[in-house]
Amino acid sequence: MRTYKERFLWRLDWNLLRTFTIVVEQGGITRAAEFLNLSQPTISSALKRLEDTVEKRLLDRRPGHFALTTAGETLYRESHLLFGAISRLPSLMATAENVVTGHISIIMTSHVVCPHFDAVLKEFNLNYPDITYSISVTDSADVLNRMRQNQATFGICLLREPEISLDSFVLFREFFGLFCGPDHPLFGKENIKTEAISGNKTVAFQTEIENGPLYLVRQLRERVHLQSEPKGISANLPEMRRMIVAGLGIGALPVHVAQHDVETGKLWPLPPYDDLPAIDIHMVSNPRRSLNPAESAFLNNMRNMIRNTPLVERTYKAQY
Repeated sequence: MRTYKERFLWRLDWNLLRTFTIVVEQGGITRAAEFLNLSQPTISSALKRLEDTVEKRLLDRRPGHFALTTAGETLYRESHLLFGAISRLPSLMATAENVVTGHISIIMTSHVVCPHFDAVLKEFNLNYPDITYSISVTDSADVLNRMRQNQATFGICLLREPEISLDSFVLFREFFGLFCGPDHPLFGKENIKTEAISGNKTVAFQTEIENGPLYLVRQLRERVHLQSEPKGISANLPEMRRMIVAGLGIGALPVHVAQHDVETGKLWPLPPYDDLPAIDIHMVSNPRRSLNPAESAFLNNMRNMIRNTPLVERTYKAQY
């Protein structure tokens, strides 16, 4: 039989246990009555009802004598433990509120390089070690579509115009510059004139071609008169890098992302070096989503970071 189905539990008045415990700890009915601000007959009646319930004599009460029976000693010992456990419930529940658990699902565009986001994620994981995560990568259009369908906690993506159905803020700002691979004739050359780039083959992001969020990058390619028809197209940043390194053509990449490849001899920066297009990467969430404690805590941490970190500090440039 399950514990909660036992008849004894339903017959027992838990207040009687409390009264019995106080009588024992106060050393008698008179002192217990004073402690509880009740009359002695009320205390005596409560003890009689408890004895009737447990069907055992609990106290040996005679003039000038007060003692527990063997059954009374057992009941007091267990009652003392019971009330000790009950007294800890408020602090246990308060502690439980501070133990944040749950799952966070993140969907982002490819190759998001954001030290500020990484720092929040690292600190959050240290503070809430029981939380689990899933991160998937797709193009920005799919990020927004899946966020509209409420399929993830939040998304990180390009966003040309505000999404009415979603909440968003700028996570960081990056600048796109032009690069070539090791086999290109301009690789390794200094003081390259813009005219030297004109007419070269190019590779492009899908969102450049479709007049999407990277339309400013398309304008950068047009500014130096690269070939209008790209030799290669991808929506994925690592694949864009692959095509540039392989020599398919000159292409644009975030300068802070390409910096390591420049330093290791895989890419070479090309003009223009100034007035580069600034592209904002947004963090989006669905206001109609019911957040679990983990999701709510993480979004609060991200918003706090945004409030406390000016955009100029979240703007990434290369340091060649």
